[in-house]
Parts: sequence; structure tokens; C-alpha cells
Amino acid sequence: MSQSLEARYELPEKVVFCRRCVMSNQRPASIPEFRHTPDRRDARYLHIDEEGVCDACRYAEKKEQIDWESRENELLRLLDRYRREEGRYDCIVPGSGGKDSGYAAHILKYKYGMHPLTVTWPPILYTDYGWRNYRNWIEVGGFDNITFKPNGRVHQLLTKLAIENLLHPFQTFVLGQKNLAPRVALQYKVPLIFYGEPEAEYGNPISETETSLRDKSYYVMSNLSEIYLAGISAPELLEKYKLSLNDLLCYLPADYRELERANIEVHYLGYYLKWTPQEAYYYSVEHTGFSARPFRTEGTYSKYNSIDDKIDDLHYYTTYIKFGLGRASYDASQEIRNKHLTREEGLTLVRRFDGEFPRRYLQDVMDYIGMDSECFLELCNRFRSPHLWKKEGGEWRLRCPVWEAERTE
Repeated sequence: MSQSLEARYELPEKVVFCRRCVMSNQRPASIPEFRHTPDRRDARYLHIDEEGVCDACRYAEKKEQIDWESRENELLRLLDRYRREEGRYDCIVPGSGGKDSGYAAHILKYKYGMHPLTVTWPPILYTDYGWRNYRNWIEVGGFDNITFKPNGRVHQLLTKLAIENLLHPFQTFVLGQKNLAPRVALQYKVPLIFYGEPEAEYGNPISETETSLRDKSYYVMSNLSEIYLAGISAPELLEKYKLSLNDLLCYLPADYRELERANIEVHYLGYYLKWTPQEAYYYSVEHTGFSARPFRTEGTYSKYNSIDDKIDDLHYYTTYIKFGLGRASYDASQEIRNKHLTREEGLTLVRRFDGEFPRRYLQDVMDYIGMDSECFLELCNRFRSPHLWKKEGGEWRLRCPVWEAERTE
């Protein structure tokens, strides 16, 4: 009997691909970011049913059956309850001026007559075109904006530690982006927060209409000893790196009890309006001055998804290392569900681009965190899960790439 190979990060030992898109059951879903440690990931993974179809594809199927006129009427009733005419903000739209936040903020203000406050947790390292898109969002789109820039020294430290301990370059951004809007809503007494796509679009097993920001599974300050940032417990961070609780507070979630007392509601606009990323792109180009990258994004075939942060390309490369799923897998799966690609076309694109090394901004990122690129490559090899990777002829190869899985089914 052959011995099974170690599956790290509590990944399923058997790799199974969806028959409709190109995503596998190795994709993490609904991870409480602030609890990450290298050996303990309290996470769930993309579910693939008995017919070989993933939850994200099932949701795409369900979208085609939804009465979108009825859903929009639900939205109108919600907005009518909270619309303010006395000059105060009545909703918050988090974002940094990408296609999705551009679409959401603009349609809420100019079609539905709301008065949004946009809030931005900025990218770790802006790209030139990302910065232009952010400025255009505010100036061309016409929105008030609050941008929260965290302590630079602490941000750099946590980003470096997250890479060293978790191979997770994006953790500090994810935490800030997720937790900023509820804090601003509490401070400014704004009753509604609107995000873009429902998490169900990606197969995450949570409510279509609400994010987990108000979920009681999020720890509050009384549980500080159980909170991990960058793979290190909060008390250890405070002591070892001479930080104060104030240095870490912006990365932690707002207390759900305060959100409930303030009657703050969190909604996905994509629950009420049929959300298609490509259409959001065209809309934002026309109305908020959004522009795509002037070149193809490394690791994929697209030019307009997640382009504002230099560290973004590195993040998707690390998902390829840890989960066997690179940026082309994510992009192609989404476009297959939206019927912009066939699965055969998606397979070709994944085979060609997934796992392409992100060289363009690598040195900028390494300079920012103070790490040698060789050290980063060593970390990548250390974080490869044996059940996903094997070494052949001195090169790392996936044991079960999606295009080979097709031949064995």
C-alpha cells in the first residue's frame, strides 16, 4: 500500500477539479485571516458536489434563475429606508477605485440617489495606473473619500512577517480592507455598508446578503490572546516587537456588538443587481475614468482585475505555491461561469499562464519588506505541500494539474 503524501494547511488530500470551471477543492474559502498560523488554518475549502460541480458554479447557475427585477425592487425598498436628504452620508462603499468599487459607488449615487462615503485602505505599494484609477474614481466619479494609511513601520513589519510565517503577502491588505468600513461606519454613524460581489460568487459558504463582518465568530478585544497576525499571537507581537495595542487595532475587526447596537447593515450590491465583472469594467471605464493595465498581468491573461497593488501579482503566485491555483485559474473560472470563456479555452489559458513568476514588481516588493529575492524563493519551496508538488529534473511540478486531471477522468 502506498503511503499518502502530507497535505498541509488542512487541504483535502485528494485533488478534485470542478467539471464546469477549472477550480479545484484546494481553494480556501471563508478564512478568518487574523487567526492564521503556519500549522493551524481554521478554514473551509471549495465544495464540489457528487456531480463534480463546485459551489461557485452552482451559484452561477442559480443566478440565471433569479428574478432580477424583483431583487432590484428589494434594493429600492432598502435604500428608501436609509436615504438621507439632510446632508449626511447614508452608505459606505469600500474600495480603491477598481472596476468593482467604481461601479458600486457610481450606480448608488447617480442611479439610486444615495449619498455614499467611499473609504479606502490603500494598497501596500500602488502601481502608477492603480494610483491614477484611485484619483479618477474620486475626481472623475465625484465622491467624498476617507483614506486610512496605517503606521508605515508597523505595516511593513507585519507584511514581512506574514510572508515569512505564512507566505501570505496580502494579509495586511485583506485585514484592513475588510475591517476599515465597519469602523468608519461606527465613527460617522452611517447605517449601510455596500460591498460588490457576494462571496457566493467564489464558492464561499456564507450568506449571499451579509458579509461575515458581523459574524460572532469574529473575535473581540477580550479574546486578544487568541488573535494571530502574520502567524504570531497578538500578545507575542506586542512584546517581541515593542508594539502597542494601538499599533494593531486597525487590523482587528470592529466589535460585532457595537455594530448591532448601531444597527449597521452590511450588504452585497451583487445580491440585488446581477454582477458581471466584465460589465463592471466597461461601466467604470465610461463613468469613473478607470483604465486597464497597459500590459498583460503576469500569471494570467487579463489586464483589469486587481491591478492597483504591486504586491498583488506576488500574492497570486503564492496561492499557486500553497494551493496549486494561480491567477489564471481564478480569472478563467470566473469567466467560464459568466459564459465569456468555454472550459476548453479556460484549460488552455491556465496551462499557459498559471504559475508564471511575477518578475515585474518583485524587486520593488523585496525592497519594501527588506528581503532578498533568493530568500523569498526559498520560502516558496518550503511552503509547497507535498501532496500537490513533486520535483522532476530539478524543477517543481504539480502532481495533478487540471489539464492532466482531464485525461484521467
